[in-house]
Amino acid sequence: MGRGRRAKALIGTIRSIIKNMIVGVTQGFTYKMKIVASHFPITVKVQGDAVYIENFIGERSPRIAKIVGEGTRVEVRGDDVIVKGVDKEAVGQTAANIEQATKVRRKDPRKFLDGIYIYEKKVGME
Repeated sequence: MGRGRRAKALIGTIRSIIKNMIVGVTQGFTYKMKIVASHFPITVKVQGDAVYIENFIGERSPRIAKIVGEGTRVEVRGDDVIVKGVDKEAVGQTAANIEQATKVRRKDPRKFLDGIYIYEKKVGME
């Protein structure tokens, strides 16, 4: 019984991965993120395979988030950061890396709301 359950779980996982690959190649995936800053204006730059987040809470050194995957593209349009690509896992991990890079540590998270947050996940690239 344990073997059958694990096999079904594995088959379902493989099925979902293949389905996401087909959807990714035909339509693509897009994650939209919003830059939120209360006092210090955050500057976001894309250089090579990394996203540089400068002046986050007034810090002098930039925070760096890695872009995962070869087909993943990151665009900065005003207060929006748009992550696009054909691989759902790579696009999602890149968005998570950007969000985690701007996580406020050792301060009250209710007061310090600055950061870059995901606000829309979408199938299809505009």
